[in-house]
Amino acid sequence: MPSPIRHIVFDIGQVLIRYDPDAGLSEVIPDATERTWFLETVCTGAWNLEQDRGRSWAEAEALLIADWPEQAARIRAFRANWHRMITGDIRETVALFEGLIDAGRDVTLLTNFSADTFVEARARFSFLNRPRGVTVSGEVGLIKPDPAIYVLHQQTFDLEPAATLFIDDVAANVAAARAAGWQAVHYVDHDRLVADLAGRGVILA
Repeated sequence: MPSPIRHIVFDIGQVLIRYDPDAGLSEVIPDATERTWFLETVCTGAWNLEQDRGRSWAEAEALLIADWPEQAARIRAFRANWHRMITGDIRETVALFEGLIDAGRDVTLLTNFSADTFVEARARFSFLNRPRGVTVSGEVGLIKPDPAIYVLHQQTFDLEPAATLFIDDVAANVAAARAAGWQAVHYVDHDRLVADLAGRGVILA
């Protein structure tokens, strides 16, 4: 039987706030087909993930511009329009998140996020300042699902693994948390999360 939950760890992107690079570049690249090509070929998810690991945007842009000089303006526009890619919060889940904090539950954040954009996100969304603490990948040089980032978060916030529940929208990150000895649920939507938390006795259904 699983241990009672004493620590709750939330991911941020697509769990508490919505991230959509396509929306952020819609004015820069109005044609949808061309925008899809750009995001799949030039400013790819893999390229962006290295900023989450700690690479500076200046270095990231320079590397791409060396390979795609004709795309230089669009490459620079990716970071410049990052604020447009954050299309809002996921209100129902944020309310649940804040409700857990208000109820005295031990809540922390573990996120793949570049260091500088996280500063912007925190200024925009005050609820990101409410948990006991946060591990930001871009600040520590590790990214999920690397096992080391789970160990770091656990040690930093003195979490008991078996009593820790992790919530993330990426299946590989959930699997890595379970491999670290944590309990974990795959975030699909708010209703599924409510059911998962109720089933573990964290909230009342």
